This record gives sequence, structure tokens and C-alpha cells, in this order.
Amino acid sequence: MTRRLAQVAKKVGVSEATVSRVLNGKPGVSDSTRQAVLSALDVLGYERPTQLRGERARLVGLVLPELQNPIFPAFAEVIGGALAQLGLTPVLCTQTKGGVSEADYVELLLQQQVSGVVFAGGLYAQADAPHDHYRQLADRNIPVVLVNAAIEHLGFPCVSCDDAVAVEQAWRHLDSLGHERIGLVLGPGDHMPSGRKLSAARALAPDLPDEYVARAMFSLEGGQAAATRLLDRGVTGIICASDPLALGAVRAARRKGLGVPGEISVVGYDDSAFMNCTEPPLTTVRQPIEAMGRAAVELLNAQIGGSSVTAEELLFEPELVVRGSTAQAPRD
Repeated sequence: MTRRLAQVAKKVGVSEATVSRVLNGKPGVSDSTRQAVLSALDVLGYERPTQLRGERARLVGLVLPELQNPIFPAFAEVIGGALAQLGLTPVLCTQTKGGVSEADYVELLLQQQVSGVVFAGGLYAQADAPHDHYRQLADRNIPVVLVNAAIEHLGFPCVSCDDAVAVEQAWRHLDSLGHERIGLVLGPGDHMPSGRKLSAARALAPDLPDEYVARAMFSLEGGQAAATRLLDRGVTGIICASDPLALGAVRAARRKGLGVPGEISVVGYDDSAFMNCTEPPLTTVRQPIEAMGRAAVELLNAQIGGSSVTAEELLFEPELVVRGSTAQAPRD
């Protein structure tokens, strides 16, 4: 017991006497300190006293599809920091191939009586994927916020980067450089943000040939394979649905002996870490990660506090960042 008091006190930055008062339900402790002590118990793996177990923990699940794409650690840093400022403790749940599934993570989070869940990418962005675990959260009235896609009929608030504006910025940039054969490397067919990007491209170029649209898994290797198909069809400009896909497209061009940007121009999406350090530095469309992450936390905290929030999707404006992977189209 003494060791537990000392560990919790050290983590929270209060005296052991204060921790003891919280554990014994005695007065004289502020609500914020009390919640911080309870969160520390959860994080350190100690059971709450019997009389305090009925309260929902000050834990928030942060569910990410992967950590290889630098955009997801970036979201985790912003969202985790904003949660900590509110006295909420993020629990990072990252999917791995053959590992714990998203539905399994949701079950674990429910067992921990989390205060809410933020999903920054996941199965909700795939129209054909199972969504039962999201309905489970809705049925239990757990506060949830989604990033970069929405699920109809469940009423979860959503924070997204505007895919249509992103494609418009990238397309007009390549068009201004004289590119007439522009292709797209997108995610799988049921990936909703990729579907939005394709709709935006077709609105800009109604005669966009189907063979100028290639689908891929979100990886460098997927981008390389998809871009190789586009290059075989004669495109000179490629717009990609993520930065790793764009780096794969650069590799595909080089494997064919084509110069980037001299012969092929490539535009990414996200402006994740180190894209200014690649060779050439990647032209990409930047997601406003800081603003989106903080908005997601504000929406979640409002729900935790009992306030109603709009289920409408909040769209944030992206920004084209021009670097060295795009240039004038080659003359035929």
C-alpha cells in the first residue's frame, strides 16, 4: 500500500497524504487533483477502491491504424498533448497485421471504462469494413470523435481535411505547369477519403480516363506498383493520396529511368515528417494537423462534460506546399 501511494503521488505530483484522502473518499481535495489521482491509478495498473469503481476512468482511447506513416504519430502527439492538458490520459491503440483488431481494442477500452475514444483513421473510413464495434460505442453513449471520415446514422462528430480542396490544389498546380496527362494513386475502392478525392478530380476533369486512376494499399510499395501502371499509360503528373504513396511513385519513375521532376511530377498528401528532406523534396498538400487534433479533443471533451455537439463534419482547409518534385511538363 505504501509503495502504491508513493508511485501515484510521484506521478501526479502531490503528497502521499493527498493520494490517501482520494482513495479513502475524504474531503479537502480539488476535483482536478482527485481525477488526476484516479487516472494515475488506471495508468499504473492499480485497481480503484471499491467505492470508486463505478466512475468512468479519465482515460481516452486513441485508435490509430498504423505508425509507419508519419502522419499518424503526428496526430497522436497533438491529440495526446491536448488530452493531457485537460487531465485526460490517452491510451494508444495501434493495429498491426495479425495482431489485436480494432474491435478487440474497443472491447478492451470499454472494460477500462474509458471516458471517450478518438479514431484517427481506421475501419470507419472503409465503407465495406465491419462497423459493429462503432455501434457498440454509440449504444453505450461513449463519446467518440472521428478524424478524416464519417459514419452515417451514428451521430459521431467528425473532423476532416477537405479532400476536394486538396485535389483541386494539386490538380491546378500540375495543370499550371502544363501537365495534360494527370493520374491519381488512391487507396482501396471502399476507402472513403480516396472516393472523395476521385469525385473532386472528375469534377475538375470530366474526361479523366479510368486508366489514369490506380488503386493501392497505403504503403511505399503499393504506391510504386500503382504508379508503375500509370507511367506505362503515359501520365506525366501523379497526385497521390498519401506521402508514402508519393514516395513510391518517385521510386517507380526512377526504376523506369525517368527523372523527377524533369520528366514526371509527383504530388503527395499530408506533408508528414521529413518530406522536405527527401530527394527531391516532396511537393505535397498539408493537412492542418494541429488545428484538426485540437478540434477533435474539444469535441470529445464537450461530450464528456455532457454537452451536445453537432454530428456534422467539420472540414479544415489544406495547404499546397510546393517543393522539388514538380516542374514544367516535358515537351513531347
